Amino acid sequence: MNEASEGAPKRRKKSGRHPEKALTAAFVRHAGPGRHCDGNGLYLHVDDPSGARRWVQRLRVRGKSREIGLGGCALVTLAEARAAALENRKTARAGGDPLAARRAARVPTFAEAVEKVIEMRRADWTDDRSEAQWRASMRDHAFKRLGARLVCDIDRADVMAVLEPIWGAKRETAKRVRQRIDAVMKWSIAKGFRDDNPVVATGAVLAKAGNGRRHHAALPWAEVPAAVEAIRTCAAPPAARLALEFLVLTAARSGEVRGARWDEIDRDAAAWTIPAARMKGRREHRVPLCARALAILEEAKALGGGSGLVFPSARAGREMQPGQLAMAMAKAGLAATAHGFRSSFRDWGSERTNAPRAVMEAALAHTIPNAAEAAYARSDLFEKRRDLMNRWAAFIADEAGRVVAMEGRRGR
Repeated sequence: MNEASEGAPKRRKKSGRHPEKALTAAFVRHAGPGRHCDGNGLYLHVDDPSGARRWVQRLRVRGKSREIGLGGCALVTLAEARAAALENRKTARAGGDPLAARRAARVPTFAEAVEKVIEMRRADWTDDRSEAQWRASMRDHAFKRLGARLVCDIDRADVMAVLEPIWGAKRETAKRVRQRIDAVMKWSIAKGFRDDNPVVATGAVLAKAGNGRRHHAALPWAEVPAAVEAIRTCAAPPAARLALEFLVLTAARSGEVRGARWDEIDRDAAAWTIPAARMKGRREHRVPLCARALAILEEAKALGGGSGLVFPSARAGREMQPGQLAMAMAKAGLAATAHGFRSSFRDWGSERTNAPRAVMEAALAHTIPNAAEAAYARSDLFEKRRDLMNRWAAFIADEAGRVVAMEGRRGR
């Protein structure tokens, strides 16, 4: 015997058989506060002072002591608790983990989790296309590898197997697929189905494959006037040409312009009020309209269609699709995106004006990320934004006039 054990009191193991089915239904109903053993590691816990009664089983699972809740006595009878305890004990003695088996029984597959995330986000989407795009991207790129897998079993290798085949050839699609898988993994963590996000671990690997932060292709602000002139004279349909120029002058998003309705326009106030339901930030946004924007609206009246849309598609009553603006950009010979004009406007504002940052951010309908700052930002700075947008329109008109004049002189 070593020195450490000589003075230690000896723990005596209780003699006799371990209790088995020691409790009765009547005892369960009337037992006082405390922990009462039934056998097979099953205990009745009665809380003090509430008197709440529940079943708990103590087991050694793979060498570790664990406690497993089996439910309250109001829902689980003594017989049912005994049956569950016996089954758990058999699983543990065979080297299994009863808790893991229970988790697997309730953990959804990736495809099931996608449905849950879509259902949760549906209220925030402004049109049916968002849901359709989610479903199509998951169906075409993720479900073959991930659809039937439990969300708790998906690892980085699984995510990489989905993304690698499309990362080079379909970068934008791959980024959206990655964002959507990330949303599903974050939902799974929030629900307690897993502890980590395997999408995060793919970032460094994909960065080496050219995953630097990429923005919508935008023109330098000095080239915007010439671009507007090219849009006005290109061979695109009238609605697309007018919508693009209106987008440039208002610094609005493509979807906001394509969905613009006549009942949102107040010509007397020279303002366009976009309802919260159509805004990315889910806040109503007022847009000051310069003289050229109002002239565009006059031209747009001839488009008709009877749908209430300012810039209707050639298909009567339909909203213009994003591809129609992209096609107009291509016909104008512009190697950029319609959304990129917002970046051009922001750069112009920083370099050619002394407008405060808050005014420029409000013009772009950007939300304030700092909650404390946002709480005090009650004004939409409308009149200051009107001055800024008028200056933007004047810059475009003046510079576009100079470009046309110079081209005319060269042609003589």
